[in-house]
Amino acid sequence: MTSATLLVELLTEELPPKALPRLGDTFANKIADGLKALGLAPADAACRSFASPRRLAVTVSGVGVAAAAKEVTEKLMPVSVALDADGKPTQALLKKMEAKGIAPQAVAGFERRIDGKAEALFHTATVPGARLEDVLSTIVQDAVKALPIPKVMRWGDGDATFVRPVHKLTMLHGTDVVPGRVLDLDSGRTTRGHRFMSRGDIDIATADAYEPTLLAEGKVVPHFGERRAEIERQLVAEAARQQASIGDYADLLDEVAALVEHPTVYVGEFEAEFLAVPQECLILTMRANQKYFPLFDARGTLLNRFLIVSNMRLEDPSNIILGNQRVVRPRLSDARFFFEQDKKQSLASRLSRLENVVYHNKLGSQLARVERLGTLAGRIAGLLSADVAAATRAARLAKADLVTDMVGEFPELQGIMGRYYARHDGEGDVVADAIQSHYQPRFAGDVLPAGNVACAVALADKLDALVGFFGIGLVPTGDRDPFALRRAALGVLRILMEVPLPLELPQLIALAAEGFAPGLLSAEGFEEQLREFMLERLRNLVREGAGGRDAAVADAVLALRPARIDLVPAKLDAVEAFLALPEAAALAAANKRIVNILKKTETTPREPDVALLQEDAEKALFARLNDISPLVNSHVANENYTEALLMLAGLRGAVDDFFDGVMVMADEPLTRDNRLALLAHLAGLMNQVADLSRLSV
Repeated sequence: MTSATLLVELLTEELPPKALPRLGDTFANKIADGLKALGLAPADAACRSFASPRRLAVTVSGVGVAAAAKEVTEKLMPVSVALDADGKPTQALLKKMEAKGIAPQAVAGFERRIDGKAEALFHTATVPGARLEDVLSTIVQDAVKALPIPKVMRWGDGDATFVRPVHKLTMLHGTDVVPGRVLDLDSGRTTRGHRFMSRGDIDIATADAYEPTLLAEGKVVPHFGERRAEIERQLVAEAARQQASIGDYADLLDEVAALVEHPTVYVGEFEAEFLAVPQECLILTMRANQKYFPLFDARGTLLNRFLIVSNMRLEDPSNIILGNQRVVRPRLSDARFFFEQDKKQSLASRLSRLENVVYHNKLGSQLARVERLGTLAGRIAGLLSADVAAATRAARLAKADLVTDMVGEFPELQGIMGRYYARHDGEGDVVADAIQSHYQPRFAGDVLPAGNVACAVALADKLDALVGFFGIGLVPTGDRDPFALRRAALGVLRILMEVPLPLELPQLIALAAEGFAPGLLSAEGFEEQLREFMLERLRNLVREGAGGRDAAVADAVLALRPARIDLVPAKLDAVEAFLALPEAAALAAANKRIVNILKKTETTPREPDVALLQEDAEKALFARLNDISPLVNSHVANENYTEALLMLAGLRGAVDDFFDGVMVMADEPLTRDNRLALLAHLAGLMNQVADLSRLSV
């Protein structure tokens, strides 16, 4: 059996750039997996994926012409049906053997084996392995069908469908073409290189020669990762020559790597007068519309130069550079025009136009919403002893930039432009900064609003959305979250916990609900449902965030449904410190035992009566509780949770003696109730920081 490298390539029209890396990886992995499943490639075969704007390809090492033959055992039928009383084959067995192509004389080699409760006949045969030329087309076709393509197209007169028209199919095993047909194309060894720099059709001599041949003759860097790395290397080197930096470029780099086959970086520039426009506008138009990389000085200020990633390498690139400079100039002019026009109207004067912008058909207009936000932000600012007037003003103006020309053209700039226009209108820095930062955090790891006024506006924006949509029954389900309520919930939790802010979540939810017209929020129990939703998000946040917490620790703290989210990290730290103590396991187990006992009581236990204590162990436990209760409660009140739990650890001996020597469920009712009251007092003292019973294994 001969093994060699296998090459499969689809030559296409330009593929969707943002999907290209995933298309390339899926195509390669599906083909490699298909070969391995049939035994045509070893399990550890090297698989190399290629994805460029006009091709998807893969090479797989060590692929055989045919897989090894293998023995296959199959059950035929029960012995009682297959053989007669004399042990001769019955007609039923002979017919089944004939249908399966088994020779009559093979009966003697059948194996008798217990199958379940009955004895059955089994037949073992050697089956030839799959042949590469027989199955490769099917494997490739299956890989094509598995690609994450939302929409396909049809081209020419054929019936084939794909994300883009496909022009050539290459299937090479070593030096040999593997015959086959996929997407109405017969396989061959011919491909094409760069649209302009290649010499035309290129014959691939061997599968192993694919990449070097494309590089040398086709002027194509076919491997996505290597092409991306080469672009990055050139960008960084050119930026250094310009004594500048290129800022945050990762997402744009991925996209540009999917747009070019032979990357070369050039420097362009624009008139310095455009720098009077807010740099965010210029950066966005260069990156989003033109795929240029803006350059910045050491302070992060935009320069009037940018880097172009061209698909051509020329000795004289002046035409490419001048052409790109001509293209970017109208875009920058548009941004300047929008900015100058927008400044002619203040944000406050635009508020009436928000009446015509629908927020949601059941929740009213954006104008109604900003009125709610102003009231809510002011009340939250009051709770924080912050500037109520500034918070109210910022919240009222927070959405006004939605009706500006700049944000209409570049929605990504909402909030950012609001800050610029607020500063132009003479609003204070606190108001302007709160307008920009009220959207924060926009994503995981994003920065949080700075200052209590900004936090009040950001909380108001997110809480109004959460309460509004939960209040009309539009709750996220499964993967569906069209109103980004999970993101809003995480934003509220991060602000409360990480700033931190001494606010109670139930109170914030209630304040937000008060802003809506009576009867509008009609979903039954939505406030409690929203609180549970947010606590579940909090559980995920503390477990999966930076320095993720143990599941049992998070569960113990959140089981008490904390109202003050800012206190959660300290409680988590305290429980982790408690778990490290040698007494922790025994006390957690005792706590769980207490919880289970108290669940079975029909009445709420009263305070324990010292006169009813009988056993030495219960008297000792009562005395210890009286000794440490004031100190534990003081530690908890002062948010010194670690000290509180460390002090409770000293109860272990008294608790162990109690359960060893005292019958809780005594026959005498007063004695029994008094002991239950003692346990309830113990549980209440121990579980102020967390439900320690959740730590019991």
